[in-house]
Amino acid sequence: MSRFDGYFLRQLLVLFGFFTLVLVGVFWITRSVSLFERVISGGQSAMVFLEFTALTLPTLIRTVMPMAVFAAAVYATNRLSRESEMTVMLATGSSPWRLSRGVILFGLIAGLMMAVISVVLRPASVEQLERRQAEVAGDVTAQLLNEGEFMHPAPGVTVYIGRIDLDGTLNEVFVSDRRDRNNPATYSSTSAYLLSDDTGVHLVMVDGVALRLDREGNTLSSTQFQDASYDVSELTRKGDIGRRSIEAVPTSELLRDLDAVAASDGYPRGELVEELHQRFSWIAICVAVAMVGYATLMLGSFSRFGLWPQIFAAFTILVLLEGVRGFVSPIVIKDARLWPVLYGPALLGIVISCVFLVIAGRPLIRKRHRPEAAKPAPA
Repeated sequence: MSRFDGYFLRQLLVLFGFFTLVLVGVFWITRSVSLFERVISGGQSAMVFLEFTALTLPTLIRTVMPMAVFAAAVYATNRLSRESEMTVMLATGSSPWRLSRGVILFGLIAGLMMAVISVVLRPASVEQLERRQAEVAGDVTAQLLNEGEFMHPAPGVTVYIGRIDLDGTLNEVFVSDRRDRNNPATYSSTSAYLLSDDTGVHLVMVDGVALRLDREGNTLSSTQFQDASYDVSELTRKGDIGRRSIEAVPTSELLRDLDAVAASDGYPRGELVEELHQRFSWIAICVAVAMVGYATLMLGSFSRFGLWPQIFAAFTILVLLEGVRGFVSPIVIKDARLWPVLYGPALLGIVISCVFLVIAGRPLIRKRHRPEAAKPAPA
Protein backbone atom coordinates (compact mmCIF):
# COMPACT_ATOMS: atom_id res chain seq x y z
CA MET A 1 0.00 0.00 0.00
CA SER A 2 1.39 3.38 -1.03
CA ARG A 3 1.37 6.52 1.13
CA PHE A 4 -1.55 7.89 -0.86
CA ASP A 5 -3.57 4.71 -0.28
CA GLY A 6 -2.92 4.95 3.45
CA TYR A 7 -3.81 8.64 3.45
CA PHE A 8 -7.01 8.01 1.48
CA LEU A 9 -7.96 5.11 3.76
CA ARG A 10 -7.47 7.21 6.90
CA GLN A 11 -9.67 9.94 5.45
CA LEU A 12 -12.38 7.39 4.68
CA LEU A 13 -12.27 5.77 8.12
CA VAL A 14 -12.42 9.10 9.97
CA LEU A 15 -15.36 10.29 7.90
CA PHE A 16 -17.04 6.90 8.25
CA GLY A 17 -16.83 7.14 12.03
CA PHE A 18 -18.18 10.68 11.95
CA PHE A 19 -21.15 9.90 9.70
CA THR A 20 -21.94 6.72 11.64
CA LEU A 21 -21.99 8.64 14.91
CA VAL A 22 -24.22 11.37 13.46
CA LEU A 23 -26.68 8.99 11.81
CA VAL A 24 -26.89 6.71 14.84
CA GLY A 25 -27.49 9.75 17.04
CA VAL A 26 -30.29 11.06 14.82
CA PHE A 27 -32.03 7.70 14.51
CA TRP A 28 -31.51 6.95 18.22
CA ILE A 29 -33.13 10.20 19.32
CA THR A 30 -36.09 9.53 17.03
CA ARG A 31 -36.67 6.04 18.40
CA SER A 32 -35.74 6.65 22.03
CA VAL A 33 -38.54 9.15 22.64
CA SER A 34 -41.30 6.57 22.20
CA LEU A 35 -39.20 3.87 23.89
CA PHE A 36 -38.56 6.10 26.91
CA GLU A 37 -42.23 6.94 27.29
CA ARG A 38 -43.26 3.28 27.00
CA VAL A 39 -40.66 2.03 29.50
CA ILE A 40 -41.06 4.76 32.10
CA SER A 41 -44.86 4.72 31.92
CA GLY A 42 -44.67 0.99 32.67
CA GLY A 43 -43.06 1.74 36.02
CA GLN A 44 -39.52 0.77 34.99
CA SER A 45 -36.34 2.59 35.92
CA ALA A 46 -33.99 4.58 33.71
CA MET A 47 -31.54 1.66 33.80
CA VAL A 48 -34.08 -0.52 32.02
CA PHE A 49 -34.43 2.18 29.36
CA LEU A 50 -30.65 2.30 28.90
CA GLU A 51 -30.53 -1.49 28.68
CA PHE A 52 -33.23 -1.55 26.00
CA THR A 53 -31.44 1.23 24.12
CA ALA A 54 -28.16 -0.69 24.16
CA LEU A 55 -29.89 -3.82 22.86
CA THR A 56 -31.38 -1.89 19.91
CA LEU A 57 -28.02 -0.40 18.87
CA PRO A 58 -26.84 -3.35 16.70
CA THR A 59 -30.03 -3.14 14.62
CA LEU A 60 -29.70 0.62 14.37
CA ILE A 61 -26.02 0.50 13.39
CA ARG A 62 -26.70 -2.14 10.74
CA THR A 63 -29.33 0.13 9.24
CA VAL A 64 -27.18 3.27 9.04
CA MET A 65 -23.80 1.71 8.24
CA PRO A 66 -24.25 1.45 4.43
CA MET A 67 -25.35 5.09 4.36
CA ALA A 68 -22.31 6.09 6.41
CA VAL A 69 -19.99 4.10 4.10
CA PHE A 70 -21.49 5.77 1.03
CA ALA A 71 -21.34 9.25 2.57
CA ALA A 72 -17.70 8.77 3.60
CA ALA A 73 -16.67 7.60 0.11
CA VAL A 74 -18.46 10.48 -1.62
CA TYR A 75 -17.26 13.16 0.79
CA ALA A 76 -13.63 12.01 0.83
CA THR A 77 -13.43 11.67 -2.97
CA ASN A 78 -15.08 15.06 -3.48
CA ARG A 79 -12.74 16.77 -1.03
CA LEU A 80 -9.61 15.23 -2.57
CA SER A 81 -10.82 16.32 -6.00
CA ARG A 82 -11.70 19.83 -4.85
CA GLU A 83 -8.31 20.28 -3.21
CA SER A 84 -6.56 19.03 -6.41
CA GLU A 85 -4.99 16.03 -4.67
CA MET A 86 -6.84 13.58 -6.88
CA THR A 87 -5.98 15.64 -9.96
CA VAL A 88 -2.27 15.57 -9.09
CA MET A 89 -2.31 11.80 -8.64
CA LEU A 90 -4.04 11.32 -11.99
CA ALA A 91 -1.54 13.67 -13.64
CA THR A 92 1.36 11.57 -12.37
CA GLY A 93 0.04 8.56 -14.27
CA SER A 94 -2.06 6.84 -11.61
CA SER A 95 -5.28 5.43 -13.03
CA PRO A 96 -8.68 5.51 -11.28
CA TRP A 97 -8.27 1.75 -10.80
CA ARG A 98 -4.96 2.31 -9.05
CA LEU A 99 -6.41 4.97 -6.77
CA SER A 100 -9.37 2.78 -5.85
CA ARG A 101 -7.29 0.41 -3.72
CA GLY A 102 -7.89 2.48 -0.60
CA VAL A 103 -11.65 2.54 -1.26
CA ILE A 104 -11.78 -1.23 -1.83
CA LEU A 105 -9.87 -1.84 1.40
CA PHE A 106 -12.20 0.57 3.18
CA GLY A 107 -15.21 -1.34 1.86
CA LEU A 108 -13.72 -4.63 3.06
CA ILE A 109 -13.09 -3.21 6.52
CA ALA A 110 -16.65 -1.89 6.70
CA GLY A 111 -17.88 -5.26 5.46
CA LEU A 112 -15.96 -7.02 8.23
CA MET A 113 -17.58 -4.74 10.80
CA MET A 114 -20.96 -5.43 9.23
CA ALA A 115 -20.31 -9.19 9.39
CA VAL A 116 -19.81 -9.03 13.15
CA ILE A 117 -22.92 -6.89 13.63
CA SER A 118 -25.29 -8.54 11.17
CA VAL A 119 -24.28 -12.18 11.67
CA VAL A 120 -23.48 -12.28 15.39
CA LEU A 121 -24.42 -9.23 17.45
CA ARG A 122 -27.84 -8.34 16.02
CA PRO A 123 -29.47 -11.80 16.42
CA ALA A 124 -28.12 -12.04 19.97
CA SER A 125 -29.31 -8.54 20.87
CA VAL A 126 -32.78 -9.11 19.42
CA GLU A 127 -33.13 -12.37 21.35
CA GLN A 128 -32.06 -10.73 24.61
CA LEU A 129 -34.32 -7.73 23.96
CA GLU A 130 -37.36 -9.95 23.46
CA ARG A 131 -36.52 -11.85 26.63
CA ARG A 132 -36.19 -8.65 28.66
CA GLN A 133 -39.38 -7.21 27.18
CA ALA A 134 -41.26 -10.33 28.28
CA GLU A 135 -39.79 -10.04 31.78
CA VAL A 136 -40.70 -6.36 32.00
CA ALA A 137 -44.21 -7.04 30.74
CA GLY A 138 -44.66 -9.53 33.58
CA ASP A 139 -43.12 -7.28 36.24
CA VAL A 140 -46.34 -6.22 37.95
CA THR A 141 -44.38 -4.99 40.97
CA ALA A 142 -42.94 -2.16 38.88
CA GLN A 143 -46.29 -1.48 37.21
CA LEU A 144 -47.99 -1.05 40.59
CA LEU A 145 -45.50 1.54 41.81
CA ASN A 146 -47.19 4.52 40.16
CA GLU A 147 -48.83 6.87 42.58
CA GLY A 148 -51.99 8.80 41.77
CA GLU A 149 -52.96 6.63 38.78
CA PHE A 150 -55.59 3.96 38.17
CA MET A 151 -53.59 1.00 36.84
CA HIS A 152 -54.83 -2.16 35.15
CA PRO A 153 -52.10 -4.82 35.51
CA ALA A 154 -54.48 -7.52 34.23
CA PRO A 155 -57.95 -7.66 32.64
CA GLY A 156 -60.55 -7.18 35.36
CA VAL A 157 -58.07 -5.84 37.94
CA THR A 158 -57.78 -2.16 38.89
CA VAL A 159 -55.26 -0.78 41.37
CA TYR A 160 -54.91 2.74 42.75
CA ILE A 161 -52.14 4.01 45.06
CA GLY A 162 -52.48 7.52 46.43
CA ARG A 163 -48.92 8.03 47.69
CA ILE A 164 -45.66 6.09 47.96
CA ASP A 165 -43.28 6.87 50.83
CA LEU A 166 -39.52 6.71 50.53
CA ASP A 167 -39.42 3.56 52.67
CA GLY A 168 -41.73 1.74 50.23
CA THR A 169 -44.96 2.15 52.17
CA LEU A 170 -48.02 2.40 49.93
CA ASN A 171 -50.75 4.76 51.16
CA GLU A 172 -54.44 5.05 50.22
CA VAL A 173 -54.57 1.73 48.41
CA PHE A 174 -57.59 0.60 46.39
CA VAL A 175 -57.89 -2.78 44.62
CA SER A 176 -60.82 -3.96 42.51
CA ASP A 177 -60.80 -7.59 41.35
CA ARG A 178 -63.57 -8.36 38.86
CA ARG A 179 -62.11 -11.49 37.29
CA ASP A 180 -64.81 -13.58 38.99
CA ARG A 181 -67.94 -11.94 37.58
CA ASN A 182 -70.24 -13.68 40.07
CA ASN A 183 -68.19 -12.65 43.10
CA PRO A 184 -66.26 -9.39 42.45
CA ALA A 185 -64.21 -8.09 45.37
CA THR A 186 -62.98 -4.64 46.34
CA TYR A 187 -60.26 -3.84 48.88
CA SER A 188 -59.22 -0.53 50.35
CA SER A 189 -56.70 0.22 53.06
CA THR A 190 -54.83 3.12 54.56
CA SER A 191 -51.43 1.54 53.86
CA ALA A 192 -49.90 -1.52 52.23
CA TYR A 193 -46.59 -3.20 51.37
CA LEU A 194 -45.34 -5.30 48.49
CA LEU A 195 -43.58 -8.46 49.68
CA SER A 196 -41.89 -11.21 47.68
CA ASP A 197 -41.18 -14.73 48.91
CA ASP A 198 -40.89 -18.26 47.56
CA THR A 199 -44.64 -18.46 46.97
CA GLY A 200 -44.78 -15.29 44.86
CA VAL A 201 -45.54 -11.57 45.19
CA HIS A 202 -48.11 -10.39 47.74
CA LEU A 203 -49.76 -7.05 48.43
CA VAL A 204 -50.14 -6.86 52.24
CA MET A 205 -52.81 -4.29 53.15
CA VAL A 206 -53.12 -2.81 56.66
CA ASP A 207 -56.23 -1.31 58.35
CA GLY A 208 -58.76 -1.64 55.58
CA VAL A 209 -62.07 -3.01 54.46
CA ALA A 210 -62.98 -5.74 51.96
CA LEU A 211 -66.26 -5.68 50.04
CA ARG A 212 -67.49 -8.79 48.25
CA LEU A 213 -70.60 -8.96 46.07
CA ASP A 214 -72.54 -12.20 45.66
CA ARG A 215 -74.55 -11.75 42.48
CA GLU A 216 -76.47 -15.03 42.89
CA GLY A 217 -77.67 -14.14 46.36
CA ASN A 218 -77.68 -10.42 45.58
CA THR A 219 -75.82 -9.68 48.80
CA LEU A 220 -72.87 -7.43 49.65
CA SER A 221 -70.61 -8.44 52.52
CA SER A 222 -68.22 -6.07 54.26
CA THR A 223 -65.22 -7.18 56.30
CA GLN A 224 -62.86 -4.93 58.20
CA PHE A 225 -59.32 -6.22 58.64
CA GLN A 226 -56.14 -5.20 60.37
CA ASP A 227 -54.02 -6.89 57.71
CA ALA A 228 -54.87 -8.85 54.56
CA SER A 229 -52.71 -10.40 51.86
CA TYR A 230 -53.63 -10.14 48.18
CA ASP A 231 -51.73 -12.49 45.84
CA VAL A 232 -50.50 -10.73 42.71
CA SER A 233 -48.35 -13.64 41.50
CA GLU A 234 -50.90 -14.67 38.87
CA LEU A 235 -50.63 -11.23 37.33
CA THR A 236 -46.94 -11.79 36.61
CA ARG A 237 -47.47 -14.86 34.41
CA LYS A 238 -48.45 -12.90 31.33
CA GLY A 239 -44.84 -12.14 30.52
CA ASP A 240 -43.96 -15.62 29.30
CA ILE A 241 -41.86 -15.70 26.15
CA GLY A 242 -43.73 -16.89 23.11
CA ARG A 243 -42.32 -17.72 19.73
CA ARG A 244 -39.09 -15.87 19.05
CA SER A 245 -38.95 -13.58 16.07
CA ILE A 246 -37.07 -14.64 12.98
CA GLU A 247 -34.49 -11.89 13.58
CA ALA A 248 -33.62 -13.48 16.94
CA VAL A 249 -32.72 -16.89 15.49
CA PRO A 250 -28.91 -17.30 15.76
CA THR A 251 -27.06 -17.54 12.48
CA SER A 252 -25.40 -20.78 13.62
CA GLU A 253 -28.83 -22.45 13.88
CA LEU A 254 -29.80 -21.26 10.41
CA LEU A 255 -26.55 -22.61 8.97
CA ARG A 256 -26.79 -25.89 10.84
CA ASP A 257 -30.34 -27.03 10.14
CA LEU A 258 -33.01 -24.85 8.54
CA ASP A 259 -35.61 -27.60 8.69
CA ALA A 260 -35.23 -27.96 12.46
CA VAL A 261 -35.69 -24.22 12.95
CA ALA A 262 -38.72 -24.23 10.66
CA ALA A 263 -40.25 -27.09 12.64
CA SER A 264 -39.58 -25.59 16.07
CA ASP A 265 -40.50 -21.97 15.35
CA GLY A 266 -43.06 -22.45 12.59
CA TYR A 267 -41.48 -20.18 9.97
CA PRO A 268 -41.65 -21.07 6.25
CA ARG A 269 -38.37 -22.22 4.76
CA GLY A 270 -38.35 -19.30 2.32
CA GLU A 271 -38.43 -16.75 5.13
CA LEU A 272 -35.57 -18.49 6.94
CA VAL A 273 -33.44 -18.66 3.79
CA GLU A 274 -34.15 -14.99 3.05
CA GLU A 275 -33.20 -13.97 6.60
CA LEU A 276 -29.97 -16.01 6.50
CA HIS A 277 -28.67 -14.67 3.20
CA GLN A 278 -29.94 -11.18 3.94
CA ARG A 279 -27.52 -11.06 6.86
CA PHE A 280 -24.59 -11.88 4.57
CA SER A 281 -25.78 -9.61 1.77
CA TRP A 282 -25.34 -6.61 4.09
CA ILE A 283 -21.61 -7.36 4.00
CA ALA A 284 -21.44 -7.21 0.21
CA ILE A 285 -23.54 -4.05 0.04
CA CYS A 286 -20.94 -2.18 2.13
CA VAL A 287 -18.28 -2.88 -0.49
CA ALA A 288 -20.68 -1.99 -3.30
CA VAL A 289 -21.79 1.42 -1.96
CA ALA A 290 -18.19 2.41 -1.21
CA MET A 291 -17.21 1.62 -4.80
CA VAL A 292 -20.26 3.38 -6.23
CA GLY A 293 -19.56 6.55 -4.26
CA TYR A 294 -15.95 6.66 -5.43
CA ALA A 295 -16.34 5.52 -9.04
CA THR A 296 -19.23 7.86 -9.88
CA LEU A 297 -17.30 10.90 -8.72
CA MET A 298 -14.27 9.85 -10.76
CA LEU A 299 -16.33 10.49 -13.92
CA GLY A 300 -16.16 14.22 -13.29
CA SER A 301 -13.32 16.55 -14.11
CA PHE A 302 -11.64 18.95 -11.71
CA SER A 303 -13.86 21.77 -10.48
CA ARG A 304 -13.45 24.07 -7.50
CA PHE A 305 -17.23 24.06 -7.12
CA GLY A 306 -17.24 20.31 -6.48
CA LEU A 307 -18.71 17.38 -8.33
CA TRP A 308 -22.38 17.96 -7.57
CA PRO A 309 -23.78 16.32 -10.73
CA GLN A 310 -21.75 13.21 -10.00
CA ILE A 311 -22.79 13.28 -6.32
CA PHE A 312 -26.44 13.43 -7.36
CA ALA A 313 -25.86 10.53 -9.78
CA ALA A 314 -24.18 8.47 -7.03
CA PHE A 315 -27.10 9.12 -4.69
CA THR A 316 -29.53 8.07 -7.42
CA ILE A 317 -27.64 4.80 -7.90
CA LEU A 318 -27.75 4.21 -4.13
CA VAL A 319 -31.54 4.67 -4.12
CA LEU A 320 -31.77 2.30 -7.10
CA LEU A 321 -29.79 -0.39 -5.29
CA GLU A 322 -31.98 -0.05 -2.19
CA GLY A 323 -35.07 -0.37 -4.36
CA VAL A 324 -33.72 -3.55 -5.97
CA ARG A 325 -32.95 -4.98 -2.52
CA GLY A 326 -36.54 -4.49 -1.48
CA PHE A 327 -37.74 -6.09 -4.71
CA VAL A 328 -35.72 -9.33 -4.49
CA SER A 329 -36.63 -10.27 -0.90
CA PRO A 330 -40.23 -11.37 -1.68
CA ILE A 331 -38.89 -13.47 -4.56
CA VAL A 332 -36.68 -15.51 -2.22
CA ILE A 333 -39.48 -15.85 0.35
CA LYS A 334 -41.69 -17.42 -2.32
CA ASP A 335 -38.94 -19.69 -3.70
CA ALA A 336 -35.97 -20.38 -1.42
CA ARG A 337 -33.94 -21.81 -4.32
CA LEU A 338 -33.56 -18.28 -5.74
CA TRP A 339 -31.47 -17.07 -2.78
CA PRO A 340 -28.55 -15.91 -5.04
CA VAL A 341 -30.67 -12.96 -6.22
CA LEU A 342 -30.27 -11.43 -2.74
CA TYR A 343 -26.67 -10.68 -3.68
CA GLY A 344 -27.79 -9.15 -6.99
CA PRO A 345 -27.98 -5.51 -5.75
CA ALA A 346 -24.43 -5.64 -4.39
CA LEU A 347 -23.16 -7.29 -7.57
CA LEU A 348 -25.00 -4.71 -9.66
CA GLY A 349 -23.36 -1.88 -7.71
CA ILE A 350 -19.90 -3.38 -8.17
CA VAL A 351 -20.47 -3.87 -11.93
CA ILE A 352 -21.63 -0.26 -12.31
CA SER A 353 -18.55 0.91 -10.41
CA CYS A 354 -16.23 -1.11 -12.66
CA VAL A 355 -17.86 0.35 -15.78
CA PHE A 356 -17.48 3.87 -14.41
CA LEU A 357 -13.82 3.27 -13.57
CA VAL A 358 -13.18 1.98 -17.09
CA ILE A 359 -14.77 5.13 -18.54
CA ALA A 360 -12.90 7.38 -16.08
CA GLY A 361 -9.60 5.72 -17.00
CA ARG A 362 -10.14 6.33 -20.71
CA PRO A 363 -11.11 9.96 -21.21
CA LEU A 364 -11.25 9.44 -24.97
CA ILE A 365 -14.42 7.41 -24.52
CA ARG A 366 -16.11 10.47 -23.08
CA LYS A 367 -14.58 12.94 -25.52
CA ARG A 368 -15.63 10.83 -28.49
CA HIS A 369 -19.26 11.62 -27.80
CA ARG A 370 -18.71 15.35 -27.35
CA PRO A 371 -19.38 17.68 -30.31
CA GLU A 372 -16.23 18.84 -32.02
CA ALA A 373 -15.24 22.40 -31.35
CA ALA A 374 -16.03 24.87 -34.11
CA LYS A 375 -13.09 25.32 -36.42
CA PRO A 376 -11.86 28.89 -36.94
CA ALA A 377 -12.95 30.46 -40.22
CA PRO A 378 -10.24 30.70 -42.87
CA ALA A 379 -8.63 34.11 -43.27
